[in-house]
Amino acid sequence: MAQEFRLPDIGEGLTEAEIVRWLVPEGQPVEADQPVVEVETDKAVVEIPSPYRGIVLRHGGAEGETISVGSVLVVIGDASEMEAAVDPGSITDPGASAAEPAPNAEDEAPVASVAPIVGSLSEDAEVLSGRSDRAPGSEADAVKALPIVRKLARELGVDLAGIKGSGSDGRVTREDVMAAASPPEPALKSRPEPETAPEDATPTSSPTPAAVVADERRPMTRLRRTIAANMARSWAEIPHVTTFDEVDATRLLEIRAALSVRHEMKVPIEALVVKAVIPALLAFPELNSTLDGDELVVHAAHDVGIAVDAPDGLLVAVIKDAAGLGVLELATEVRRLGDGAKTRTLAPDELTGQTFTVSNIGAVGGGHGTPIIPYGTTAILSVGRAKEQVTVVGGELAIAPVMPLSLSYDHRVIDGAHGRRFMSMVIENLEEPALFLAG
Repeated sequence: MAQEFRLPDIGEGLTEAEIVRWLVPEGQPVEADQPVVEVETDKAVVEIPSPYRGIVLRHGGAEGETISVGSVLVVIGDASEMEAAVDPGSITDPGASAAEPAPNAEDEAPVASVAPIVGSLSEDAEVLSGRSDRAPGSEADAVKALPIVRKLARELGVDLAGIKGSGSDGRVTREDVMAAASPPEPALKSRPEPETAPEDATPTSSPTPAAVVADERRPMTRLRRTIAANMARSWAEIPHVTTFDEVDATRLLEIRAALSVRHEMKVPIEALVVKAVIPALLAFPELNSTLDGDELVVHAAHDVGIAVDAPDGLLVAVIKDAAGLGVLELATEVRRLGDGAKTRTLAPDELTGQTFTVSNIGAVGGGHGTPIIPYGTTAILSVGRAKEQVTVVGGELAIAPVMPLSLSYDHRVIDGAHGRRFMSMVIENLEEPALFLAG
């Protein structure tokens, strides 16, 4: 008997996910616990395993389509149920609880009785594709287009009925929609032929009209929309204060080089910065807290987030229990999380739950900045690239690598003097690593 597998809540607060790639096509066998589909949540791309063994009878949505938690993700059953599963007459919107009969059901042969089956990826399903801003039966409903293309058309205000599809069987493609959304270049008005000028007249040149370049509309990715929403919420609700400072990074860089040579591994600067920050968080726990209404939740764990410049956008990977790790363990974890964030292979719980954040903008050549506090925390430290500058050492001028620091904190929780004392301890630790390496 066919089994419906509905999209589970695979992350805290997940309400929907976008189907990235089907790993098992319709009509193919799947084993229990075998990954069947790849979906993208607000931050992560994860594989979802099948809870059943059998034949994939129906996909609950096309690649690129967004479905909500609780909607049918995939239907799995016996090979004998495949014909009923692909019957266009049973097509309904994803998430429906039962199939509806086709308009001419009386002309169709009866099908086997199976558990409720929804969705379809057949050619006819594209013609009958679900949601539309037009009334049922309109010309746009008869146009062949994938759901993701229909969604793009709605966002750009493009009428699918007026587009001649360039895809197979006249299917409208994404490129067709983008071309229809771009206004054509205005034609130049024809001018009458000028009368013949007298021989002694001075010739004049007419200006050449400049080419009109159309604006490009780019739909934001799910990750980009999530980043935008989180940043806007944080900036709107948290009164930010940012304090700037600099640190002589001579000893820090010497220690980093020595550790890298001794252990034959590259030690990321983030590993040392996180290790230097932990004693300051222990001394000033308000910077490792969450403001919950009128109460401050001081976290016992020190789960430090590290900002990662991933190809798809900024992600914060979380080092769990950073206070319990040594420098080399931190170095390994920073590299693992950084690689996983860039390839979108981290689990959802590795991208949430930070209690403090370190952002190394020096990795992309940055100096001072005004980092935005991740919502649900009270502070973030930004570290810039160390550059050689003239400084005073022992009362004499010297050249030393100077590293910019920027600390943003929630002024509802942390006063300026408190933030200043926290920064002073971090600077002391960074300038003399023995202070935190001995702990």
